Amino acid sequence: MDTRVKPAYHGQAATCSQEPERMRTYTVFEPPLKRRAARRGPERFVFVRDGFYWSAFLFSGLWMLLHRLWLVLIAYVVLALAFGFAAERLQLSPGAGAVVGLLFVFLIGLEAGTLRRWTLRRNRWRELGTVVAPDLEAAERRFFEAWDAERVVTRPMAAAPTPAVAGTAIRRGPQPGNDIVGLFPEPGGAR
Repeated sequence: MDTRVKPAYHGQAATCSQEPERMRTYTVFEPPLKRRAARRGPERFVFVRDGFYWSAFLFSGLWMLLHRLWLVLIAYVVLALAFGFAAERLQLSPGAGAVVGLLFVFLIGLEAGTLRRWTLRRNRWRELGTVVAPDLEAAERRFFEAWDAERVVTRPMAAAPTPAVAGTAIRRGPQPGNDIVGLFPEPGGAR
């Protein structure tokens, strides 16, 4: 980051030329516990950045293969074939077909993080939280510092006391004789 002072020009005061760092949001996922594993290792955690993915825009199918997004890849191929078939049936010009294809891969680039998060959730990965940081390394550092602090501070809590006195039942729902719950009358009640 450049912290030099700019020289004053034509009567302007000298200012510091610090631009704020671009912060990115990362979602942290923990893999499901394997059958023989005693515990989950933090080295297998996945940080998924929110934002535009140039690699998914430029190499959509390859990007999906590398990230093991099998259902997304199948949907991508089916939609691409459907777009091609529709363009042929509608006799679109090659330029219009190229624009539709470009918009399609642009949408893939925009939603790549969402598609990856959806696949991880579908495969039973557990979402641990989100981290805001300028880059992946800083996100990992922030997450693991907070995660380690939480593991040290967290202690097993004592069982919560029961809210009811022995011999009394807990009643939920509207009280007898009261026809209104909040602002809405009960079904069948007088209006």
